[in-house]
Amino acid sequence: MNEITPETPQTAYKRVMLKISGEALMGDQGYGLHPPTVERIAREVKTVHDLGVEICMVIGGGNIFRGLSGSAQGMERTTADYMGMLATVMNALAVQSALEGLGVFTRVISAIRMDEIAEPYIRRRAVRHLEKKRVCIFAAGTGNPYFTTDTAATLRANEMNCEAILMGKNGVDGVYDKDPKEHSDAVRYDHVSYDDVLAKRLRVMDASAIALARDNNLPLIVFGLDEPGGFKGILSGQGTYTKVGG
Repeated sequence: MNEITPETPQTAYKRVMLKISGEALMGDQGYGLHPPTVERIAREVKTVHDLGVEICMVIGGGNIFRGLSGSAQGMERTTADYMGMLATVMNALAVQSALEGLGVFTRVISAIRMDEIAEPYIRRRAVRHLEKKRVCIFAAGTGNPYFTTDTAATLRANEMNCEAILMGKNGVDGVYDKDPKEHSDAVRYDHVSYDDVLAKRLRVMDASAIALARDNNLPLIVFGLDEPGGFKGILSGQGTYTKVGG
């Protein structure tokens, strides 16, 4: 079991970025949103919010549409990527609804303007929301094609001065030397450097996101999102995880 030395009596970090995949929202379904799963994740976020931690979120869109997959099937890449960005907005709105149903004030902030349903990204305004203890969900990636939501999460985490990125994974509790779902002898790392992630091509984030985190010395903590209380446990110095860099 790992151990994080807390900066405060309660939590290891005061402001964090939570990155989850769109697939995390579909539960056992093969597609779309599973409301009970969305609500469960919202409750996990609320338990951390109740500790006074300022929370940013980036949610992928793979449960609805994945730009790279669309491109592979013959769709023009830029169009496919924009469609993927719109999928992340749909997921952000679903999580916002679930969080506000639990009494957590939440703002969806989109890199693509759609003023009727989300705020445009203005850095100072977003920082102010965090200072007021509102959860900020950053949607539509970076607003540019050819960049993943991993890169968007790392970019926004740096812009918001987050102290760490927490990447919630389904079915795995950290970074392994090979896919633990396919290899029973896979070994989990307690700590791994950014350079090793790149050199060994470990499946954590895409290379541009890892490089951006490395260049800004932003630690990445990979943990199991499907473990009840996992998000809160990591911030309280408990649980199983892998720390990248930092």
